[in-house]
Amino acid sequence: MSVIDPTPYWYLRHGETDWNRRGLSQGRTDIPLNATGLEQAEQAGRTLIEAVQGGPKIDRVISSPLVRAARTAEIAVEALAASGVRPTLGFDDDLQEVCFGEQEGQPMGEWYDDWIAGHYTPPGAEPFALLRDRAVAGVNRALAGQGTVLIVAHGALFRALRSAMRLEPNVRLPNAVPLKLDPPSVGGTPWSLNQLG
Repeated sequence: MSVIDPTPYWYLRHGETDWNRRGLSQGRTDIPLNATGLEQAEQAGRTLIEAVQGGPKIDRVISSPLVRAARTAEIAVEALAASGVRPTLGFDDDLQEVCFGEQEGQPMGEWYDDWIAGHYTPPGAEPFALLRDRAVAGVNRALAGQGTVLIVAHGALFRALRSAMRLEPNVRLPNAVPLKLDPPSVGGTPWSLNQLG
């Protein structure tokens, strides 16, 4: 299994889209933020400003290039810049959401557990193990740079990262709620996850 480099980082799932609201699988379909999602991204920026006061600043933001994540990342950068330090913004294709194949645009189903376990992959979709390897590669590239990084990406991609961090993978991540992730102090134990807001 792929391993995330033991470096603290921040994670932010994109704000809400109309497909999120309707409970549809988005995958690689490039759906923009809705009005709620834009407000959520702005609130996430304010939360991040408060979270980094008195501690390490966020120096870099690395995002999925899909529009819902990219726009959330841009809003976070602008909020952090208003607090005095403008993080750089970059994009990594490996942080794109999983391709759900035939399930894209369909209601979220009961197949997630089987997909995560490797027992089922929807036709045309990316297997969970490949998603995990790709997600870990993208995060490790982001962590290799200087300073503290915020990764802005997606829900299913974070399930893959949870698996790599030895956390229960099939846990839904809310839209636009910042997470602080710290590596384990002892090898083989799970990462610690602090959800803000």
